[in-house]
Amino acid sequence: MPTICKKCVLPEAPPGIVFDELGVCSLCRAHERLEAKQPGRPPLETDFIKLLDRKKGKGAYDCLVMCSGGKDSTAALYYMARRYKMRILAFMFEHGFETLEARANVERAVEILGVDFLFFKSSYLMPMFKRLLETGSNAVICHPCSIWYMDLAFDLAARFRIPFIVAGWTKGQSTDQDAMSKGGCSLHSPEFAAMGRATQEFLDGALKDLPQYRTFPRTMEEVLKRARKKFKSTVVSPHWFLPFDQETYVELIKKELGWEQIEFSYPKGSTNCTLNFISVHNSMRDFGYTHYHVEASKLIRAGVLTREKALRDLAIDFDKETLNRIAKKLDYRFD
Repeated sequence: MPTICKKCVLPEAPPGIVFDELGVCSLCRAHERLEAKQPGRPPLETDFIKLLDRKKGKGAYDCLVMCSGGKDSTAALYYMARRYKMRILAFMFEHGFETLEARANVERAVEILGVDFLFFKSSYLMPMFKRLLETGSNAVICHPCSIWYMDLAFDLAARFRIPFIVAGWTKGQSTDQDAMSKGGCSLHSPEFAAMGRATQEFLDGALKDLPQYRTFPRTMEEVLKRARKKFKSTVVSPHWFLPFDQETYVELIKKELGWEQIEFSYPKGSTNCTLNFISVHNSMRDFGYTHYHVEASKLIRAGVLTREKALRDLAIDFDKETLNRIAKKLDYRFD
């Protein structure tokens, strides 16, 4: 196991992440300097309400809520419906690796909340996933998927002229639209630079003989550029503005929406597709950490997650047999 930062859960990964003589990473030190120089005011719920009120009630839908069936997106859906009284189109996709339990969570929630629901099932990404594994690329599987998902979301928002796209992103996943670039592996962030280069190299070079990906966006920035030409939608998350911790809203959605925790998922306590296990395995192999380690480290710096809990949640508790069971859909096997 690599040595990790004494304050967060990131390993040393030069040149983006380096340790000082006390074993603290450069990202934690940069955060300390920023806070000392310009302590940030946390986003307030009043800011969020003002933002929503400017565009609320002007179309068939006020917001498109991206749903995974996990606690964060389910709570976001609940808050947008019950707390903010928004007219909602809920959206979930199935790319071949979503769990039945996650889908059941979403279907139960939209039924109870009485919101419109669009479920999109597609095998479009399967050849891309297969090619990524066969070539041995160190591109992060989750990132082309997130690029595709956000492109779909912007297309839907443009189709129905929906002003807000709502995600279940936490404070560890940024507090503004820039979170999308991070989800697509931003080359401009030290913790994602190596991952971003690997993903872009794969998208640029490994798919040229697959015509279905000729117009596939190469970066999240390209997704945003395309979206601005169609219809201007703002991506937000209520979790950036609300003071509630996960324990609070998990109990709420269990009681109000019958939400159930998915047992077979990584990190512990999350709800992710099964392909995520392969993505995590490959990221640990290629980089020594995953985007979940980045998110957890940001939450630790924000004071909303302890390092000890993060280490427990991020512990690898699956084996090669699990990977091969999932990879069988792609006719691939880990030796």
